[in-house]
Amino acid sequence: MKPWGGRFKEGTDPLLERFSASIDFDRKLYRHDIKGSKAHAEMLEKIGILTKAERNAIVKGLNEIEKEIESGTFPFSDALEDIHMHIETRLIEKTEAGKKLHTGRSRNDQISLDMRLFVKDELEGLEEGLAALLRVMVWKADTEISVMMPGYTHLQRAQAVPFSHYLLGHYYALKRDRARLRAAHATADALPLGSGALAGSTIPLDREWVRKRLGFARVSENSMDAVADRDFIMDAVFAAAMIMTHLSRLAEDLILFTSQEYGFIALPDKLTTGSSLMPHKKNPDALELVRGRTARVLGDLFGLFALLKGLPFTYNRDLQEDKEPMFHALETARDALSIMTLCIDGMTVLRHTMEKAASESFMPAVELAEYLTIKGVPFREAHGIAGAAVRECEGSGILLDRMPLARLKKLSPLFEKDVFEYIKPRNALRVRKSKGSASFDEVKKAIDAEKKYLGL
Repeated sequence: MKPWGGRFKEGTDPLLERFSASIDFDRKLYRHDIKGSKAHAEMLEKIGILTKAERNAIVKGLNEIEKEIESGTFPFSDALEDIHMHIETRLIEKTEAGKKLHTGRSRNDQISLDMRLFVKDELEGLEEGLAALLRVMVWKADTEISVMMPGYTHLQRAQAVPFSHYLLGHYYALKRDRARLRAAHATADALPLGSGALAGSTIPLDREWVRKRLGFARVSENSMDAVADRDFIMDAVFAAAMIMTHLSRLAEDLILFTSQEYGFIALPDKLTTGSSLMPHKKNPDALELVRGRTARVLGDLFGLFALLKGLPFTYNRDLQEDKEPMFHALETARDALSIMTLCIDGMTVLRHTMEKAASESFMPAVELAEYLTIKGVPFREAHGIAGAAVRECEGSGILLDRMPLARLKKLSPLFEKDVFEYIKPRNALRVRKSKGSASFDEVKKAIDAEKKYLGL
């Protein structure tokens, strides 16, 4: 007989048992279910529902069940549907007191509790992984602070930038993700236990005591909302999806940078694979999988949106389907952060190739226009003059720093010999003054500030 089977004359059809069972995936919540059940038992003793001996028997039984699950000896069955019924049924086999444990609670508030405990733990783990990546990125930026590279817009060379400034650009996106993780943690940090199926309980449950015992920041305010709410899962998965999106953009760049066409970086052998046919290949599979798995995490997020959009209040069995995308998204983000940390830490920056690409281009046209602007030429006119200089150089097969001064003066008499020093990419990186700009001085300030933020 199932715990809820008292009003039924027939047992559940085996097909429905298999179709409705969630134990294959929600068993992942066993530690959180046991933790919540211990706190609930202790509270039931406090309010006089359980004796001390009954509470001790329940806690002892739960500890034994936890060891059985961890050792692989615990018997799982589709007939018992979910992790809650498995643990409760096994507990009753161990002690008659187990029959009292479900007093004042429902699987509706129980699963919300388990998932909130799980999400809080996972988000804390994600933040640790994210912090590790942020530290490695700052360290790499500091180590390579003098390296120059082309910055790109539209995948075309745009302006020379320090490689460290480029790396910090991705760093700041991930730093924002840290704030998102903390906000998601705050959303999850409410105790739902005591809400029952949807209306609370006539039993004088001490929810505030359980809140303190389980380390929640607050008690949920509305029993119906508490069992219907999955915002905390959406916030957590959204934070994971944003992390994956940012990692995917970084991975895309690094994949390009490892190619022979760019040749800006090299990854260690342990993070690459070879070809079964082509002996020379060194494929950036770690980065490609980060990029590829981002699509699946985005699918997790949108799948959850579709799941929740039309559900009537309060609890519906549809909500069973929230767990697999949540588990997948959070676990994938955690692994992807670790992979990217290894990539950044282990990559070799090929300075000569980067700096050659920054120097052998028409990117100094920006500084050429600014040179004239400082001398009083309206920027739109200066822009046109610099564009004409680029056009002439293209026709002659030379770069701007090789254009004879006499030819430049035909475009504007304001050009002097010092223009060639002014437009050198490395000089531009020294003289840029605007806060947050791609200059060596601003990058050094940023690195120092982020070291302080990270406690380095």
